[in-house]
Amino acid sequence: MKKISFPAKRLLGLFKGQKIATIMELKKALGTNSSMTVFRKLKELNYQSSCSHSGKYYTLKRCVKFNSKGLWVFNRVLFSSYGNLAETLKTLIEESDQGYSSVEIEELLHVKPNEPLLELIRNKSVDREKVSGRYIYFSNKHTMKKQQELMRNRAGEEFHFCEMRPNVLMNELKAAIIIFFSILNEKQRRLYAGLESMKIGQGGDKEISQLLGINIKTVTKGRQELFDEKINIETIRSTGGGRKTIKKKLRA
Repeated sequence: MKKISFPAKRLLGLFKGQKIATIMELKKALGTNSSMTVFRKLKELNYQSSCSHSGKYYTLKRCVKFNSKGLWVFNRVLFSSYGNLAETLKTLIEESDQGYSSVEIEELLHVKPNEPLLELIRNKSVDREKVSGRYIYFSNKHTMKKQQELMRNRAGEEFHFCEMRPNVLMNELKAAIIIFFSILNEKQRRLYAGLESMKIGQGGDKEISQLLGINIKTVTKGRQELFDEKINIETIRSTGGGRKTIKKKLRA
């Protein structure tokens, strides 16, 4: 009995034309009713399944064009370099500057994330806090979560500040920062540079290092010291600083 052949190049032609396909479309292209045959040919071509729509769409890795966040959306179908939807959500939340709300995630992924997010909360894979009346999802790592919460709160403060004070001159603010920076000692300068970098967020280390004329590694170190709370308050004070020691007077 002659063995039936199903050339993989038939799938190449399909993906070249429409980029993604369902299992039924792939079966039709190969001329088979066997899912096993389809997956065998897909494996030969190095395929990837979608992490939305219950994984029912397939593509070839050569067709995927991931963005800077490791995501590719085609015809509202999501593919991720991180695998399934739960792992994608966990990774995005961990690597974010200020966490995500469910609305922000939906805008990013074009997928409603409610059920996977609840599952991540139940598994304690991410943390959730209420900020300004809505739930924000943060990393479950303590230090990273503190950083994200700080940046989330700072973003809200800056938004309201800009609404109230639209005429603040940025050049005057920068001049004030430089003057204040110049009167600090070495350690205070490092910590202050780190604090200003935290206010800016992504790219803050580079911006502050250029503004203050210091090494970017100094800014990074100061910021990390603040996050890790590894600061010896006593060493920040100058010699002779602080309240004078009270000496007891003995009665004659």
